[in-house]
Amino acid sequence: STASPTFANTIAAMEKSGAPLTRVLRVFYNLTGSHTNPDLQAIEREIAPILSKHGTDISLDPRLFKRVDTIFARGKRQKLDAEQRRVLERTHAGLVRAGARLDAAAKVRMGEINSRLATLGTAFAQNVLADEQAYKLVLDGEADLAGLPDFVRAAALRAGNDLDHPGKHVITLARSSIETFLQFSTRRDLREAAFAAWIRRGEGGGTHDNRAVATEILALRAERAKLLGFETFAKFRLEDAMAKTPEAVGGLLDQVWKAAKSKASEERALLQRMVDSEGGNFQIEAW
Repeated sequence: STASPTFANTIAAMEKSGAPLTRVLRVFYNLTGSHTNPDLQAIEREIAPILSKHGTDISLDPRLFKRVDTIFARGKRQKLDAEQRRVLERTHAGLVRAGARLDAAAKVRMGEINSRLATLGTAFAQNVLADEQAYKLVLDGEADLAGLPDFVRAAALRAGNDLDHPGKHVITLARSSIETFLQFSTRRDLREAAFAAWIRRGEGGGTHDNRAVATEILALRAERAKLLGFETFAKFRLEDAMAKTPEAVGGLLDQVWKAAKSKASEERALLQRMVDSEGGNFQIEAW
C-alpha cells in the first residue's frame, strides 16, 4: 500500500494475509505429525527452508516495519479498541524480536540462521520419528505378555500385523504403545529393554543421531540472540514471556524440584519396601 499507514490498511491487512498458505500448511503439518510417510517427509525437508525464508523476508522488510513502527509510535492518539491495541503491540514486538531493527548485514545473517534452524528442526523431529518407527519389541508367547491387559494385547497384536509380524504382539516406541507396556508388563527385563530404547531416541549413532543436530541448533540460537542484543538465548526467549528472566524460571523450578524430589524419594522407598517384602532381589529403577 502506498497510502499513509493505518491500522486497517497495515495491521489488519497483515492479519488477513496469507490465509490460503496457512490453511494448506495446517493440513500438511497435521498429516506429517500424525500419519506421515517418506514422500511427505521429503516434502517437509524441502519446504522448511523455503517457508523460513518467506517468513524472514516479511519480518525483515524495512518498508513494512516502517509502516508498523509509524502506527505504533502514534500510541494512544489513535482510536483503537483494546483488541486492536493488543494486536498492534504484538505485531510490532514480533517484528522487532525477529530483527527488523538490525542493519543490512545482520539481517542477511539472521536469514541464514533462520533457514538453517528450520532445516535442523525438521531433521531433529524426523530423526526421533525414524528411531521410533525402527524399534520393535516382539513379544514371543504368553510369558512375554505377562501382566498386559486385553486392550494392550489387542493393540500390540494390531501393531504386529501392521509391521510384518502377523500373529505376533509387537511393542513400538509410539507413546500409546510404550507407556502402556511400561505400566502393565510384569516382565522387568523386557521393560528395561523398552525403556532404554525409549530414552535413547535420536542418540543411537548412525544417520538418525541427533546429538550433532542439537549442538548446531544451540549454537545458532545463541548467535541469533546475540545479534538481537541478548546475552543468551534463554534471556531472549523469556524477555517476551511471563517469567521474563532465566533467574525467575530457575527459582520456580528449584522450588518445585525440592518438593517433587522429596515426594518421589518417599514413593521410591515405599516401592522398595514392597519389593523387599515380596522377596524381590533387585533395586527399584526407572523402568
